Amino acid sequence: MGTFLIVDLVLAGLGLYIVKTLLAPKKAPAPLPPGPKPKPIVGNVADLPPAGEQEWMHWLKHKELYGPISSITVLGQTIVILNDSRHAFELMEKRSALHSSRPRLVFGGEMVGWNDFLSSQTYSDRFRAYRKSVHGLLGSKWAVARFYPLQNVEVRRFLLRVLNKPEDLLHHIRTEAGAIILKIAYGYTIEPHKPDPLVDLADEALVQFSLAASTGAWLVDVMPFLRYLPDWVPGTGFKRTAARWRKTVTELIEKPYEFVKQQMTKGTNEASYLSKLLEKGNLSPEEDFVAKMTAASLYSGGADTTVSTMACFFLAMSLFPEVQRKAWEEIDRVIGSDRLPTFEDRENLPYIDAIVKEALRWHPVAPMGLPHMTTEDDIYEGYFIPKGALVMPNIWGFTHDPTVFHDPMTFKPERFLGVDGRAPEPDTHTLSFGFGRRICPGRELADASVYLSIAQSLAVFNIGKIVENGKTVEPIVQFQPGIISHPVPYKISVKPRSAKHEALVRSIEEEYPFQESDANELESIKI
Repeated sequence: MGTFLIVDLVLAGLGLYIVKTLLAPKKAPAPLPPGPKPKPIVGNVADLPPAGEQEWMHWLKHKELYGPISSITVLGQTIVILNDSRHAFELMEKRSALHSSRPRLVFGGEMVGWNDFLSSQTYSDRFRAYRKSVHGLLGSKWAVARFYPLQNVEVRRFLLRVLNKPEDLLHHIRTEAGAIILKIAYGYTIEPHKPDPLVDLADEALVQFSLAASTGAWLVDVMPFLRYLPDWVPGTGFKRTAARWRKTVTELIEKPYEFVKQQMTKGTNEASYLSKLLEKGNLSPEEDFVAKMTAASLYSGGADTTVSTMACFFLAMSLFPEVQRKAWEEIDRVIGSDRLPTFEDRENLPYIDAIVKEALRWHPVAPMGLPHMTTEDDIYEGYFIPKGALVMPNIWGFTHDPTVFHDPMTFKPERFLGVDGRAPEPDTHTLSFGFGRRICPGRELADASVYLSIAQSLAVFNIGKIVENGKTVEPIVQFQPGIISHPVPYKISVKPRSAKHEALVRSIEEEYPFQESDANELESIKI
């Protein structure tokens, strides 16, 4: 009996799609953007990126085949791919009222639990409440400047960790990012010398998010009825994956939230984003929910986005030593060797600032961004973009467009300063942090962290390739697919530039001794 019910469900679901796509088509006022020819019923399912392929490279092929704006349709869902930044700005900036929502993600959103995070919110009153709350904390350079002392201490602790254990560089990058955002969001102090449970939790959750939210990766996103099939049916393993990942997301939200409430009850909490919201008292259920979820959004977003950029920076320094030599020359001339660069030095370090821009361009954190959803029918350059369409900007393609960025595969900060008779190339800050009403609300904080980490790392370290048995070992230069893309783990050499530079790094131990972690307090919280 159960088998017949399953067959009925599948046939009913397919029947709905057939009715939608074949028997009751809506006459469009203009053609969809060009793309591969769809097959009956299933459309362009076969044209989605294969598992494990870099999505941005897959979609970049459309530019040559179909032009800078193209589309596919999968089981009635239109996906518009933008391979030219002009179209991205036109649609997602100038027409942001129509193209600023988020798609329904059955797997990653509803089943795994990312629906309530800021990045996944549809364009709604709740989304605006989230943005307003976060904007008060991070919405301007002036607001972010309050955290400069914290960032300075954590970057210097990062330098010390790298000095002591350079082989754990990628782990140290994550630790630094986690330390900063956990202190800001929750007043939480991480483990100073060993893995921290909240940093590790964010790491695990964001790897899962990158996989769960990838467009076209989960069939249940376009055939939602599949989630209701019994678990024993072949092909429903995604349900077990979703249940397992949902536990991670629940912990990510609830553990630090309960930690702050527990500390506030004891009167031992440090001032933080969440504590300041909760101190207002008499919060409505919706206000409490907004406080909890915006704090979790800060935590999850801030714990990973700068990590990719810093990992790419260190990799690039090992591959392009001439960039490092120019950076040393500028730092030594402007700063000297008796102190480290500060935020106040940034305007006097144009080459360092150009390195920050180039790190954002060379490999964007989110190469395909997060898909926008169109909320009303639109016609753009003669093409029909229907309500409910997904709009996907190929940010990697924008930052590697040879008509905009010369020699785009080379890490070349000079491009932003204007050299060899060329005008300065566009500032990649306008591409790397999203578009319009969905632009990253933490971009000022991220930019400040990346600048200080790069400036201070270059001031004290010599970054290069490792030498084993007398032979230079080339680092792996590959980038992982997914919404958030990181370099594949690599090995490089990171050493102090001199004994004086080493002493400068070690001075942090006396100036700002490590604090005791809150990890033990966290262990008492059960979710």
